[in-house]
Amino acid sequence: MALPEREGMDFDVVIVGAGPAGLAAAIRLKQLSAEKGEEVSVVVVEKGGEVGAHILSGAVVDPIGLDTLLPEWRDDPDRPLKTAVERDEFLFLTKNSGLTLPNVFFPKLLSNHGNFVGSLSNTVKWLGAKAEELGVEIYPGFPASEVLTDDRGTVQGVATGDLGIARSGEARDDFTRGMELRAKYTVFGEGARGSLTKTLIDKFGLNRNSDHQKYGLGVKELWQLSPEKFQPGLVQHTMGWPLPNKAGGGSWLYHFDDHLLSVGFVTHLNYENPTLSPFEEFQRFKTHPMIAETFEGAKRIGYGARAIMEGGWQSVPKLVFPGGCLVGDSAGFVNVPRIKGSHNAILSGIQAADAIFDALAQGRQGDELTAYEEGWRDSPIGRDLKPVRNVKPLWSKYGTLVGVGLGGLDMWTNTIADASLFGTLGHGKPDHACLKPLSEVTPIVYPKPDGKLTFDRLSSVYLSNTNHEEDQPVHLKVKDMELQKTSEHDVYGGPSGRYCPAGVYEWVEDKAASDGVRFQINAQNCVHCKTCDIKDPNQNINWVTPEGPGGPNYTNL
Repeated sequence: MALPEREGMDFDVVIVGAGPAGLAAAIRLKQLSAEKGEEVSVVVVEKGGEVGAHILSGAVVDPIGLDTLLPEWRDDPDRPLKTAVERDEFLFLTKNSGLTLPNVFFPKLLSNHGNFVGSLSNTVKWLGAKAEELGVEIYPGFPASEVLTDDRGTVQGVATGDLGIARSGEARDDFTRGMELRAKYTVFGEGARGSLTKTLIDKFGLNRNSDHQKYGLGVKELWQLSPEKFQPGLVQHTMGWPLPNKAGGGSWLYHFDDHLLSVGFVTHLNYENPTLSPFEEFQRFKTHPMIAETFEGAKRIGYGARAIMEGGWQSVPKLVFPGGCLVGDSAGFVNVPRIKGSHNAILSGIQAADAIFDALAQGRQGDELTAYEEGWRDSPIGRDLKPVRNVKPLWSKYGTLVGVGLGGLDMWTNTIADASLFGTLGHGKPDHACLKPLSEVTPIVYPKPDGKLTFDRLSSVYLSNTNHEEDQPVHLKVKDMELQKTSEHDVYGGPSGRYCPAGVYEWVEDKAASDGVRFQINAQNCVHCKTCDIKDPNQNINWVTPEGPGGPNYTNL
């Protein structure tokens, strides 16, 4: 259909994504503006219905980012992080037992002493309020759906998505055209596997000189614990059971605030068995004898899932391009062994803001922010990521038992001698290429949920407060439906129904279909984790932003 012209607004800086990185960049720009007396107009667009609605993390937070951005944050009575880490435990689980590994075995960089436990969603809400106090305009519920460029290919800003388009593709009575938000520089902080970030990486060849990105899927629940089981500031991590040796991952259990427990499970998405389900592995993990007792008398009150960038040092793409840059998880700044990324996200937002402010002060616009690109590896971000760069490749190559041991040795040599026995290892195959055909594996059979400690997907999605306008185009785009049947279903056994933690994908019997089965997409269940975009063996599913403020609405996650 023919669409009317978009209306537009002009700013110095447009920031896509109100996460830790995007809000840190916005705050830093306004801080510099006040210090230097040079006004900088900044707008942040966020696809969630409110700031923090789509933010999910463990989260144990290294305060280095907040200390740099807002040095007096600890004095704020409304600060979101109030529980300091009191005890740090690491467990290795076997099927019916396990052992606690002494902390002395672990390099200091893995210590959580001095860190805080809390909700990253609430932290982002707090940062959003700080940004608005400084004069930042924030527009939640307006997903950026298109990158704007000029005739030379320079990024000029973004356009928000149109509203009021029916599933048929026709405009409804309430149709509203999206807005053009034009800028001298545009910052992309969309999180893992951002839909616009993907297009930028392809358009500008940003990953030409880096390894391909690797991913994990984090599935999380929030529980209200009974008083006798609550241990404020206790941080526990596990690896081993229930995952097989060749499938990497592990769990966390964090006690914080008012008898709350953050519990979650990360499955590395380079697993081989197409019948493996990260959601079901998480449910099974909670039944372990060393874990289940924590949940006695507890109530599950929240659920969510999201992809995690795991490539690290060697997978960070070029961060700058004409007219903009990548920050936070869009850049891939997660430290996998530490299970942390928000501190680096904030630091990257600060560094990007510094480079942008200097460029604007010099009268520049639309060029590459080379100071940001050239500075991050020698900054605290680089010093955080470089010593752990080989842990993920070693784990992937040798499995949990041997790989983690070699990774620990490599972290020790990096800590003591600032050197590695392995140099910098590559990651091997991308995650989507790791699945084996169904005929080559032993199918995994998972127990049925009991509704008390273990649960199904749909009751879990209900707790995520996920909602989408049903009469809109499906935002999960299957490029070739025939390929989905002949390969994803016939060769791999339909792994989409297992890797998705929200019950979005189903292969259902349908006598009217030519092959007797039909690929059903329950798009309204989508929690925006992006796993389908990552793990589909043919890269045949493209995740794009849905209409308006659809998706989860996380509270305390």
